[in-house]
Amino acid sequence: MPYPTAAKSLAIIVLTAAMAAAPACRKAPPPAAAGIDLPGMDTYVAPGDDFNAYANGGWSKATPIPADKSSYGIGEILVDKTRQRTLSLIEEAEKAGPGASPGSRKIGDFYSSFMDEATIESKGIAPLKPQFDAIAAIAGRQALARALGARLRADVDPLNNTNFQTGNLFGVWVTQGLTDPSHAYPYLLQGGLGMPDRDYYLSATPHMAELRKQYQSHIESVFQLAGFPDPPARARRVFALESKIAAAHATRVQSEDVHRVVSWKREELPVKAPGLDWAALLDAAGLADAPVFLIWHPEAVSGLSALAAKEPLESWKDWLVFHAIERSSAFLPKAFVAERFRFYSKALNGIPELRPRWQRGVDLTNEALGDAVGKLYVQRYFPPETKEKVQAMVNGLVKAFGERIDSLSWMAPETKAKAKQKLAALEVGVGYPDRWTDYSGLEIVKGDALGNMQRAGLFAYRHELAKLHQPVDRGEWWMTPQTVNAVNLPLQNALNFPAAILQPPYFDAAADAAHNYGSMGAIIGHEISHSFDDQGSQFDAEGRLANWWAKDDFAHFKAAGEMLVEHFDRYRPFPDLAVNGRQTLSENIADVAGLVAAYDAYRLSLGGKPDVVRESFSGDQRFFISFAQSWRSKIRDAALRMDIATDGHAPEQYRADTVRNLDAWYPAFSVQPSQKLYLAPKDRVRIW
Repeated sequence: MPYPTAAKSLAIIVLTAAMAAAPACRKAPPPAAAGIDLPGMDTYVAPGDDFNAYANGGWSKATPIPADKSSYGIGEILVDKTRQRTLSLIEEAEKAGPGASPGSRKIGDFYSSFMDEATIESKGIAPLKPQFDAIAAIAGRQALARALGARLRADVDPLNNTNFQTGNLFGVWVTQGLTDPSHAYPYLLQGGLGMPDRDYYLSATPHMAELRKQYQSHIESVFQLAGFPDPPARARRVFALESKIAAAHATRVQSEDVHRVVSWKREELPVKAPGLDWAALLDAAGLADAPVFLIWHPEAVSGLSALAAKEPLESWKDWLVFHAIERSSAFLPKAFVAERFRFYSKALNGIPELRPRWQRGVDLTNEALGDAVGKLYVQRYFPPETKEKVQAMVNGLVKAFGERIDSLSWMAPETKAKAKQKLAALEVGVGYPDRWTDYSGLEIVKGDALGNMQRAGLFAYRHELAKLHQPVDRGEWWMTPQTVNAVNLPLQNALNFPAAILQPPYFDAAADAAHNYGSMGAIIGHEISHSFDDQGSQFDAEGRLANWWAKDDFAHFKAAGEMLVEHFDRYRPFPDLAVNGRQTLSENIADVAGLVAAYDAYRLSLGGKPDVVRESFSGDQRFFISFAQSWRSKIRDAALRMDIATDGHAPEQYRADTVRNLDAWYPAFSVQPSQKLYLAPKDRVRIW
């Protein structure tokens, strides 16, 4: 997955066609070649010293981060553009008359209910009173287990090792089994935290210590706004409980080790994770008939179960109340919205201003009715010819990757055969799913903003649980078409490329092959490569966790990965904080391998002919420039610190410098051994 979230993701002058001269010799770039932003470059920076600054420095200097964002770049720009497009579709649905389709009416009613601030203000906290009363009535551990089970919801990303900001003690993920691709299973993940990761509770750094103070203040303010007595004492209990939950959690790196996942039968849960009344929890969660569970974080599940048995009921009840409010705050009066913004956006991410309400409304409507909105988006903004062109690019990338496997000197024939088998079985979804979610069972009531959100969440959860009793869908999509992102699904051996990422500048029908392969091609190559990174390489053609590598081959592969870990461990955006090369290894492997495959596919697309020179740039130069510009981004310090602590992706500026591992980059820009990014041939990471 190239980008951390839909927004969390994912220029130039060269001097001659064949060779780059000193970049400081020209001040004003010529008019832009198709696909490349020439004015956005900083031509005074030597490409071999800082390629990201060379490609993006002009844009970076001239472009502030908008006040309502934690970061800003190509991904965020496209999210804004897509959100504006989606708004027009929602407004049309909102205005649709009695003859409108049920889906359009639900879209319009959900959005208009959220935008009706006057009604939300008039209701105050009253819509949550039934939940508060139910929590207050908890009189024993069995009732606590039922309350915890009733709040479980689906979590589709097990590598997101905390069920962050959901207030669920466990996350639930439903998909095919690790070793049984023919049946779907429920996976249980650690959860329960209000801050992004265990380190926010346990780290001794001054930065984390200050955030802990602000979080406790936030908890207290939430209780005060809701009118509960003694907010300070309640805040202390909630924070103390979450600190113990955090201590039980696995780390981000541990969460990436799929071999830590264990299979427990339903009757084994009370034995291996004693403390919780598992029968009560599973019954309330709709999981009573599931015979087997895959436990992604076994130590954490056992630790959390033990806490449910020994921590005071009052602490758990305060925790349940706090997270009931937190989960609903977007649909509550302005004071709750402002308080949540103060901590989660301002303190954690350094964002000075709240986003406009319409933007939040669009995002929430997408979350509740994603496929219904997505169907309208595809009809309006994703023409069939775009899908055809992208599909052709995908085919070129798959071919290039296959040829690269064939040419590997270090890989045994039997391992190559397995790799080619997996590549041939890859299921690639372009633009949108073949089957859309049916929302006929979801009730949307105009004027009931909070109720709509609650019913949508329960509908989505039941949709996931239904998969336990259905054949496995290898073509299932995990993103909506209006999502600016892409994903590799190792268990399905599948890729999703939503329509919203398949637009300029990532993919531009008016641009040449050098640009499109350097930008979108590298993203496609990145996702293909995830099937063969340190995690994806552990799954076979059917998505089964299985070792298909010859022993010596995998040792070579791991050694190359270790080189990449060392490269990224040396990147230090702050004096007191470095990038975690181990935590970001999967994404970094995919960046290198994806860029290599994209370059090969670009050269194949030329049919053996040299590319033309455009605006004094050779084809290779345009290819690498487009790649670096696809990582164009700026981020606030607070948000960058959080990403380094919690995200599996390296910061964008270092991802742009992935070019230093490709031999072809060096002659394209006359990179010399004396320059900062230069790697000797033996130190360049060569995986695929």
